Amino acid sequence: MAPVTELTVGQVARRSGVAVSALHFYETRGLIRSHRTSGNQRRYARDVLRRVAVIKIAQEVGISLTEIGEALASLPEGRAPTRDDWSLLSTAWRDGLDHKIAQLKKLRDGLSDCIGCGCMSIDKCPLRNKGDKLAREGTGARRLLLPSAR
Repeated sequence: MAPVTELTVGQVARRSGVAVSALHFYETRGLIRSHRTSGNQRRYARDVLRRVAVIKIAQEVGISLTEIGEALASLPEGRAPTRDDWSLLSTAWRDGLDHKIAQLKKLRDGLSDCIGCGCMSIDKCPLRNKGDKLAREGTGARRLLLPSAR
């Protein structure tokens, strides 16, 4: 029996653990590709399984679909991403993830004194903005932004 070279959308969904609707969505966003049979059914090359795995992992760590799409577009079409490809993609995402982690740590540390009451107006609150003095710096929670995000 010859190995299956093309997969139906249902097969990709079962093998990848992603809903059929998500696969259709990924396709409309240009993250994966299929072709149509003469009966107008989608067929995917086997490399789509690894591409879907990359999408799932990247989404899990907070990479946007736009960033994922840009990264996948940099890879050669028609072959599964390799270990070297993954190394390049993950390295490119590392700085952004480090920034997000630092931002989350700052948020966590800044909220530790006010989570109990939630009022944000106690005198010792490090996030308090008495008289809205930070308004001249811009909108949003200015004390929670890291310098590169301001």
